[in-house]
Amino acid sequence: MAPIAPASHSGPHGPARVLALEGDRPADLLAAVRHGLPFTALEAIASQLDLPSADIGVLLGIPQRTFARRRKTLLLSPQESDRLYRLARTVSMAAEVLGSQAKARQWLTSPNRALAGEVPLQWLDTDIGSRQVEEVLLRLSYGVFS
Repeated sequence: MAPIAPASHSGPHGPARVLALEGDRPADLLAAVRHGLPFTALEAIASQLDLPSADIGVLLGIPQRTFARRRKTLLLSPQESDRLYRLARTVSMAAEVLGSQAKARQWLTSPNRALAGEVPLQWLDTDIGSRQVEEVLLRLSYGVFS
């Protein structure tokens, strides 16, 4: 398996694809995040992870009432969009390293020794946690047992 760059934006599993967004150029993605991603992007990643969209909302730190409001307005705030993009980037990287969306979903939802026996998905609520998960994925891509 060839090593991949940690911030890959395109390809069959890129963050834009995970979020079901049209463009995948970094400038387009930046503008979309700054404007606020559509609620459908959150639903797309929930579907790919086979989780209820409300669980993704909890992972992103969106309170239940705010989540219900976002579902009605169909638009996330820039801060929520940034956290959602971070999640999509990690999901994309997992799919790229592990070879499929199904394998990524399994890996992200199973306890991992390299993360103190915790589930990688639960680490994705912070930037430092996301970086640790991505570091484990990079080690896997280079064939280092993690």
